[in-house]
Amino acid sequence: MNMNPYMQTISAIRTQLEACILGKSAEIKLLLTAVLAGGHVLVEDVPGTGKTQLIKALARTINGQFRRIQCHPDLLPSDITGVSIFHPGEEQFVFRSGPVFTNILLVDEINRATTKTQSALLEAMEERYVTVDGESYALPHPFMMFATQNPIEFDGTYMLPEAQLDRFMLRISLGYPDAATEASLLFSHQYGQPIDTVQAVTEMETLAQIQAEVRHIHLDQAVGDYLVNIVRKTRDHALTVLGASPRASVSFMQAAKAYAFVQGRDYVIPDDLKELAPHVLAHRITLRPEARIEGLTPYTFMDQVLKQVDVPVRLER
Repeated sequence: MNMNPYMQTISAIRTQLEACILGKSAEIKLLLTAVLAGGHVLVEDVPGTGKTQLIKALARTINGQFRRIQCHPDLLPSDITGVSIFHPGEEQFVFRSGPVFTNILLVDEINRATTKTQSALLEAMEERYVTVDGESYALPHPFMMFATQNPIEFDGTYMLPEAQLDRFMLRISLGYPDAATEASLLFSHQYGQPIDTVQAVTEMETLAQIQAEVRHIHLDQAVGDYLVNIVRKTRDHALTVLGASPRASVSFMQAAKAYAFVQGRDYVIPDDLKELAPHVLAHRITLRPEARIEGLTPYTFMDQVLKQVDVPVRLER
């Protein structure tokens, strides 16, 4: 597989994003992984850490159509999907599409929307279709959704149901920058917003071609079995009420292929799965109360799972 032209494109995107969001190279790599795999991302962190800026910068680098929804309790499902309006001149109902009809959809503070409104996104996330008044409408290709939420604030928020969490390929957190990075960030904002300097380095058509190439990344049988064993361990574990689903297994595979591609390989290795497992699986797991009493979080639980699953030592190419 000749990946050189694509690797130059990926490197250019990373350079643009890292110049805009300082000190977050690992998180940007994860974000690119989801983009190349065609998956959705939940960015969970406290306010002011650059969540929205990162997604807006990404949309600029790939020159995709970008729309943003600011969630609040009064938001209606039709505000997202669109609505059929009667047109007197044509004497029929005409569909007016909502903001979900885009390449890059940013759903800001998704947990501030009611569960009814959140459910309007389920079909779009899984099927890339929207159904209104019995008619189905295809979304643009590629379509990717990025949602943000504040995990600390609970007033006026609604928890995301398990079915919706399961549709996010990755959950990432940016976190606070270190002191040196924050000082650099301070000076970078003296004369304007860094996002204003972000430029397009590719087109959506090229991104679709890269996504097609990612699907051909080699997954060895032993690595595939290792992936399945990790997922099944989350279900069989005594400390879980709900483990990762078969949909999670597919997302895990797709993310692993993209992660290998981002690093210039045309095959997946076990270390790719180890790196990705907490980000792909932790948000899909529900722990028993005794696990929380012991101080376990879904992330630390995944560390335990990875230690308990044997790593394949011999791979076929």
